[in-house]
Amino acid sequence: MNMRVWLKEIRDFKELSHDEVAELSGISRSYYTHIENGTKTPSVNVAKKIAKALKFKWTRFFKEESSLKKQNTA
Repeated sequence: MNMRVWLKEIRDFKELSHDEVAELSGISRSYYTHIENGTKTPSVNVAKKIAKALKFKWTRFFKEESSLKKQNTA
């Protein structure tokens, strides 16, 4: 899976660290880092928490995954 560049860009724009986003989202810093790096996919619940903390639509995590799957099967 590819790094979620869009997630890093949102976090950087808001001038937040991994620790700060993790704290706002109620998850560990290491888990958030894995999500941003693309090595883990958040559950719907966690996606909603991160999206709320960073103010974007939580479904973005899953639209990205759907697009990648379509590219890999084409």
